[in-house]
Amino acid sequence: MIKRNTIQKQLILNAVRNLRNHPTADDVYNYIVQNHPNISKGTVYRNLNSLAEDGILIKISVPDAADRFDDTLKKHYHIKCMECKEFMDVNLDYMQELDDKVSEMTKYKIFSHDVVFKGICQSCADKSKS
Repeated sequence: MIKRNTIQKQLILNAVRNLRNHPTADDVYNYIVQNHPNISKGTVYRNLNSLAEDGILIKISVPDAADRFDDTLKKHYHIKCMECKEFMDVNLDYMQELDDKVSEMTKYKIFSHDVVFKGICQSCADKSKS
């Protein structure tokens, strides 16, 4: 089935690219609704998931938090501050050997792995010292 490239889908993709902070669906909705008040949350959620299914965005499942969306398609890692909730890329090469090791141990065919490091960013650490 061929999916249409709608205006809403383009608005949503542009929002993810412009926000540059691995936004949640609510972040994307709040960004778009400022200029397009008739867009619904359902449209945003549905199109984000569709863009992820089509490989145009990456959907990042974050334990204990809302999913986030990323327009960087190269496999990479992320880090989340447990205080301010900042979420960003980690400049670390993807470790294919981890996939291979888990495959060898479990006999699963591994497609990839996702890692979200958790910690306290420098800014929050500095605030807690004060």
